[in-house]
Amino acid sequence: MTMTASRLTLPSPAKLNLMLHILGRREDGYHELQTIFQFLDYGDEITFAVRDDGVIRLHTEFEGVPHDSNLIVRAAKKLQAQSGCSLGIDIWIEKILPMGGGIGGGSSNAATTLLGLNHLWQLGWDEDRLAVLGLTLGADVPVFVRGHAAFAEGVGEKLTPVDPEEPWYLVLVPQVSVSTAEIFSDPLLTRNSSPIKVRPVPKGNSRNDCLPVVARRYPDVRNALNLLGKFTEAKLTGTGSCVFGGFPSKAEADKVSALLTETLTGFVAKGSNVSMLHRKLQSLL
Repeated sequence: MTMTASRLTLPSPAKLNLMLHILGRREDGYHELQTIFQFLDYGDEITFAVRDDGVIRLHTEFEGVPHDSNLIVRAAKKLQAQSGCSLGIDIWIEKILPMGGGIGGGSSNAATTLLGLNHLWQLGWDEDRLAVLGLTLGADVPVFVRGHAAFAEGVGEKLTPVDPEEPWYLVLVPQVSVSTAEIFSDPLLTRNSSPIKVRPVPKGNSRNDCLPVVARRYPDVRNALNLLGKFTEAKLTGTGSCVFGGFPSKAEADKVSALLTETLTGFVAKGSNVSMLHRKLQSLL
């Protein structure tokens, strides 16, 4: 392997849940749901450097997260073990996606790691195989592995590619971390939404069943929803804290951002049906 092929920097994009309906609780405790995932051209950046001694080392520290518990490390070790690869990896991450924000930071990092190491270690695994491994790390990992906007069912792993509009989004980031387990265990959570059987998903089905619970438990999220709701339809993504709204142009999103980000953290990003990670990988071929 040449030096030019032994080091690689890849984006690790955010995602939004354009809708999230909870159909019921399964016997295993997980929830049956339907959602639409779309990517943002905004995210973390991960750098990988191959090492020949088999050691996997994440050099960036995460407060409160032990090295071996980090999804990035777990993804690398699982891929190494299942592929029988003798190579190792050094990893650094420029982290800008918030934890507990509902925009897929950890799952995206895991998927970028799987795809990046598959490329650097020259394993030749296809997306199907990587997605199956990714599902063992988290329900949202497969959509990042596959890299296309998708209508998702099951716990989020049954994916059908879709092509929703790609507006500019203003994403507000309340400074709270929302616990997914806490939201899904709330007795007031709606768990009986009727399944959508029409493709593409009809307009008017864009609600998030978790929103009332999150807004009730987290005043900062409720405040962000109310503020953004004065300018556009304000939505919650996943079970996290981030609130988003779509705009037809960057200029319009920037204008509202300038009004709201004096008191709230936020960013403007383009919606994308093809992940910027996959666009970067495609450029390497």
